[in-house]
Formats: sequence, C-alpha cells, structure tokens
Amino acid sequence: MAATDRLSLREKIAYGAGDLGFNFYWTTISAFGLIFFTDVFGLDPLAAGTMLLISRVLDAFADPIMGAVADRTRSRWGRFRPWIFGAAAPMAVLGVLCFFTPPFDHDGKLVYAYLTYNLLMIVYSIANIPYSALSGVMSADGQDRTTLNSFRFVGGFLGGTIVTYATPLLVKSFGGANPAQGWPIVMAIYGVAVVAIMALVVLNTRERISPPPQQASSPWRDIRDLFGNKPWLVLFALALVIMVTITLRMATSAYYMRYVVGREDLIGPFLTSYGVALAAGALLTPMMTKWIDKPRLMMILMGAVAVLSASFFVIPPDQIGLMFAVQVLIGLCLGPKSPLAYAMYADAADYTEYRFGRRAT
Repeated sequence: MAATDRLSLREKIAYGAGDLGFNFYWTTISAFGLIFFTDVFGLDPLAAGTMLLISRVLDAFADPIMGAVADRTRSRWGRFRPWIFGAAAPMAVLGVLCFFTPPFDHDGKLVYAYLTYNLLMIVYSIANIPYSALSGVMSADGQDRTTLNSFRFVGGFLGGTIVTYATPLLVKSFGGANPAQGWPIVMAIYGVAVVAIMALVVLNTRERISPPPQQASSPWRDIRDLFGNKPWLVLFALALVIMVTITLRMATSAYYMRYVVGREDLIGPFLTSYGVALAAGALLTPMMTKWIDKPRLMMILMGAVAVLSASFFVIPPDQIGLMFAVQVLIGLCLGPKSPLAYAMYADAADYTEYRFGRRAT
C-alpha cells in the first residue's frame, strides 16, 4: 500500500526544491558556461566548444553507469538518497574550482578547464541521476508522478530564473571590472545553498517502490531490457530532441542579445522572462494532463515550440517586444515537456517490470 500512498505537499515541495539546487549548476553552465570560458576564462571558442562536446560524450557513458550503481545500492536511506546528499559537498567545491581563472597560458588553462569541468560534470551525474530516479520510486500513482515532476521542474525553472537574473549582477557586484574575480565567489554562494537544499531533499522524501525481492540481474541485462521497451526507446529519441532544443536556446541567448540585437543589458531580462514562463508551463502540467493524455500533449507542445522557434529567423533585431513575447510563448510550451517526459520515464520503468519481471528505475 505504501507504493500507492498519495504524496504529501511537504514531500512534493522538498523533491521540487532539489531541482532548484541542481539548476545553480545546470543553468549557470547552459546559459553562461560557454561565454565564461571564451570571454572571461580566455579559451579559444573552438577549444571551449570542443571541451563542452567531449564532456557530453563522457556523460553518455557515466550516466548509465551511475544509474546501474544506484539501482544496486542498499542502505538505511534507500538506494538513491545517499548519493544525492553525498555528492553535494564535492559538487560545491568543484563548482568554485571550475569557475576560477588560473594564471596559466592558453594550453595550461585548457588542461585546467578539461580537468575541473569534467570532474564537476561527473559529480553532478553522481547526484543528479539518483535524484531523477527518485521520482520513480516515491509513488506508483501516474497522476501523482506527473504532479511530483511538475513540482520538480517548477523548482528547476525557478532556480534557472534566479541564476539568469542574479548571476550577472552578483559577478559584477563581487568582481567589479574583473569578472574573473567575481565568478568563484558566486559559485561558492551557490555551493553552500546546494548542500543545504540536498539535505532538505534527503530528509523529507521516501522511497516506497523496491525491485522484486528475487531480482538479481546484471547491468547488461538492464540494458537488454531497455532495448525491449518500446516506450522507453521513443522517450530516448525524444530526449535527444529536447536536450538539443534546451541547450541551443540557453547557450546562444547571451550571444544573440550581445551580438545580433546589440543589447547586452537585456540578457538577464530575456532569460528571466523565459525562466518564469517555463515555471508557469510546468505548474500547469497536471491540469493539462487531466484533459489530454501525456504522449498527445507532448506532441502538441513540441510542435508549437518548433514553429515558435523558427519564427526567430524572421524577427528583426529591433523588435524587442516581439522577441520577448515569442520567448515567453516558447517557455510556456516547453515548460510542461520535462514533467511529462520524466513522468513517462517512470511509467516506462513500470512497463519493464510488468513485461520482464525486473525493475531498473
């Protein structure tokens, strides 16, 4: 019965706060990472872009490994929560080191950036993969999972909004004319907040769903099960589309405002309005799923995102109001995609257990 208990508001808020914390890193890197490494840290743009690409390729191997390890963890705190809290402090330290600019030449800086950035991403995965899986074992109720993931991404988009609005102001406040001095201080502040938030998550959530007691399968068997899970394969392809959409929009917004529109002062408001719209869209998701099933709603919203994103090709650089309006509409349509996708991932885990008798959340 514990698996079907309705989740309390306190537990939903605590889980949602976790993604607020993760976005102190995710949004910082997505929105400011590339422009930090080129304009502040001093890397050649091609070298910086290549480094970020290689890190994503490494993630493609590190994330499934972490998932397999977390699924097989046994502790009094469950399978996933020990990793969430245990990685918080190392993540905070590496965040400061990653955004510190050492007095090296270009090659020395490149080596330093590769080392610190990839270590940060590995530790981020150690915490974030179990956090994502946690929503799949907190409840077996489909609508509750959608609501839970809506709280998650409201927290995430709120964190993203805070980062996009506050980071440029804080860097300037602490660094003045020298942003390289301000960045490590800002990341130290974010790191302290993240440690406190992860403690809140761990202390206020419960893992209710466990694998069948007789289950004893290898990670390779888990992977074979995944490739026999057609709903998961569709979600896997969709994840590629969604991540390309998010990464392109976040990473290019600062460059777009600085070099195309010529209004660097609007970078913060442009990204902030987007973050507020994302949060509003996520908050509306449970209401929409009462009327439209999750796969159909996802198709409608992503189709709208495609049309609205393409419209930027024809918006003149001087039409600031129109840019902001389209940006907000894109945020409202993209906001529900993450709660929908992660709720469907949990449903796919149920499908694997139903079909093969094994669970790999």
